[in-house]
Amino acid sequence: MQLLEGSQALFPALVAAMDAAQHEIWLETYIFDCTGAGAEVAEALIRAAQRGVLTSVVVDGLGTGAMTPIWRDRFQRAGVRWRVYSPVNMLVLLLPTRWRRLHRKLCVVDSAVAFCGGINILDDFHDPNFGALQAPRFDFAVRVTGPLVAQTSTTMAVLWRRLQAVRDLRQHELQRAMHTLLARRSRSAGATESIASGADTTSAALVLRDNLRSRARIERAYLRAIAAARHEIIIANAYFVPGFRLRQALVRASERGVRVQLLLQGRYEYFMQYYAARPVYGVLLGAGVDIFEYAPSFLHAKVAVVDGHWATVGSSNLDPLSLLLAREANVVVDDKAFAATLRERLLLAMAEDGTQMDPAQYASRSLRQRGLEYLAMLVMRLALLVTGKRY
Repeated sequence: MQLLEGSQALFPALVAAMDAAQHEIWLETYIFDCTGAGAEVAEALIRAAQRGVLTSVVVDGLGTGAMTPIWRDRFQRAGVRWRVYSPVNMLVLLLPTRWRRLHRKLCVVDSAVAFCGGINILDDFHDPNFGALQAPRFDFAVRVTGPLVAQTSTTMAVLWRRLQAVRDLRQHELQRAMHTLLARRSRSAGATESIASGADTTSAALVLRDNLRSRARIERAYLRAIAAARHEIIIANAYFVPGFRLRQALVRASERGVRVQLLLQGRYEYFMQYYAARPVYGVLLGAGVDIFEYAPSFLHAKVAVVDGHWATVGSSNLDPLSLLLAREANVVVDDKAFAATLRERLLLAMAEDGTQMDPAQYASRSLRQRGLEYLAMLVMRLALLVTGKRY
């Protein structure tokens, strides 16, 4: 289990694994952007496909959008298999069931090494909406070998077969589609969570969230860890709008003497996620929770460390979009050495790049600020009402 910070660490590891691939590569991502360093991953996929490696990529229809004709043609000529999860059209706006997105970031090469985290195929110094960034995004992934690799591979194959079945149906190949769906069902039993034991003091799990049998597993993993905490909870999360249970768990932890520290997004990125998070801060600050805002660049981390041994790295934010609608994947690790590495990096980010929120200053924020927060929260609640979800 190796912690990787940012695309500057992840992309070279991905490219090295892909260049060594002999049989197959599976890749899933929310955003695939070939600007800057993202092109290095794209080129590695093309090289692998050209030498006969079965290369399969799934991207989200909203996060990635349409590829440029040049890259689309290069992928096709090389033989890279490309699928889009929930392509964007008018149904996305009209049908709440189409609001579900593929937000997980996974890769498996030759069933030997896997990658899981929150990092898209997107250059750390480039943002599709804001352009060039002065500092890299703050985000993490893990490189994994061992039993979790097979679990990750199965998880990705199940989604691929589902997308293939949908594609076959659209092409009126009903018999082939039914065969694909039946194969997916028979192989997906028990394919939602796996525990892998390494050394005597190490365990790890791939924890998924989907809209079928794994609707709340990531949230429950957080709740169990927070409830068991005795000394310290550190959470870094990009879009932090926890529901009632998560808020109460953090409040109770702080009230029983656990030091709770949150490193959250301090830089405006999206209206709803930025402003809807602020009303939650009051209850947490009142309970003694320390909140730090990160502003040198966009904070996209979805990680946590509890009591110096439990840690999680993945794609899931602690907001209703991730916990109620999106497909997400987190690795949960119980290992002191791994947790210490992540903890040290988070504490350094809080100390050097975080601004601690002052409860008095928060309480005196302007009417305009409060109005924007109320509007964002109202929009989020209306969206939840339309989907029929409770949070």
